[in-house]
Amino acid sequence: MNPTDWTAVAFVLFVIAIFKPAKNFILSGLDAKIDEIRSQVEEAEQLREEAQALLATYQRQQREALKKAEEIVSRAEENASRMRIKAENDLDEAIKRQETLAHEKIAQAEAAAIARVQSMAVNLAVSATEKILTERLAGKAGKGLIDHAISDLPTKLQ
Repeated sequence: MNPTDWTAVAFVLFVIAIFKPAKNFILSGLDAKIDEIRSQVEEAEQLREEAQALLATYQRQQREALKKAEEIVSRAEENASRMRIKAENDLDEAIKRQETLAHEKIAQAEAAAIARVQSMAVNLAVSATEKILTERLAGKAGKGLIDHAISDLPTKLQ
């Protein structure tokens, strides 16, 4: 055997001698790395599950919020419709009241105008009668009429 063979044999023995303790060291390092990766994968799965649960919760809350918003809008539309109908009815009633008041004022104005015309007609008739009587009762003819009216009084008063 030459020195190269001895060197090769020594190298192989050295590698075998080092491999056993190094193997345990390498395997324990790999096992630690595997455990670390496994722990990270489990943590990632747990985080994914939590994220999915949160997503489901937020989606449910969003659906509920949309439903509530739709209900609020629906109620608001109903209230607006009721308020519009009430306002229309109130306006109709106010218009009817105004029409009634206008008719009453017109009737009052007509009555007042008729009363004024009648008053003026009475005044005019009284004035005309006064003028006619004044003209007819002046002089001898008037004295005869007055005497005749006075003599007829007792018969007319009985």
